[in-house]
Amino acid sequence: MQQAEFFEVNNGDVRLRVAIPGTKQGDGPVILCVHGWPELWYSWRHQMQHFSARGFRVAAMDVRGYGGSSKPDPVSAYTMKLLTADVAAVIRALGDGPVILFGHDWGAPIVYNTALLHPELVSAVAGLSVPYRPAGEVPFLELAKQLYPDRFFYQLYFQQEGAVEAEVEADWPSALRKLYYALSGDAPLGEFLKEKPADAGLLDELVDPAPFPSWMSAEDLQVYVDAFAAGGFRGPINRYRAQPQDFEDLAELRGRRLAQPACFIGGERDAVRRFVPGLDMYGDLAGGYEDLRETVIVPGAGHWIQQEAPGPTNEALQRFLAGL
Repeated sequence: MQQAEFFEVNNGDVRLRVAIPGTKQGDGPVILCVHGWPELWYSWRHQMQHFSARGFRVAAMDVRGYGGSSKPDPVSAYTMKLLTADVAAVIRALGDGPVILFGHDWGAPIVYNTALLHPELVSAVAGLSVPYRPAGEVPFLELAKQLYPDRFFYQLYFQQEGAVEAEVEADWPSALRKLYYALSGDAPLGEFLKEKPADAGLLDELVDPAPFPSWMSAEDLQVYVDAFAAGGFRGPINRYRAQPQDFEDLAELRGRRLAQPACFIGGERDAVRRFVPGLDMYGDLAGGYEDLRETVIVPGAGHWIQQEAPGPTNEALQRFLAGL
């Protein structure tokens, strides 16, 4: 994606960088891609190439806190309501009415909530790695404390301001290799969720693979290293810290089903499936959607599904788009 071009969209004081393929795009529907943690617009490089070559107009944004977008300092700047407002601002800048949203990892809840809060701007939603489940009556972090009472769970660790930032920023290349590998389909099953003491660090006991699996080249990894080294880790981690505010802000959405046509794509070996011990988080999804067209589980793939398995992922997305 060396040929990517960029433009900026402002949402109040927040500047959002948006990438589009440098090659000629078609005149078909608009697709906006929203990445997760800890990634960038670059995570969608395979989809941008694939769908722009098939006549779609494709864009991928850097979420606030990442890459070329603004990185406000307060935790309160990373609520879901503000992140969905960012997506809405980019959609309006792209013009021509409602768009199709692709979201991965945190990007998936961001696009789901954009569809719920700004339904006039969203025609369809594809979620990757994190399925849509209507919000319940208990905040997720409170559930996590019950599920992981005496052991490490990364989202609880992230609540300590400055702790994970210092740990990861000490050696960006090693930290990102460990994280990307631990959550990939190449790692031993359970690598990211292995049992560690509650006071452990994020990177403790994680493998630094040599060589790294072929789905991410050294050049690809350097794109992420350069971006995070320049921008730091506080913004990305603040998304996790803002979750208690989300519970209050989005009270009106509790129990709400997703109305737009949707699909879900997940990796067979994704740790997200096992966040709740004894429960497959990818099972029994239909209750959250009014129009779930397809659920696709890609054999052998892990969490970074659109990068690890771009072929099967693009095929599934293409089937979804063809049916709209």
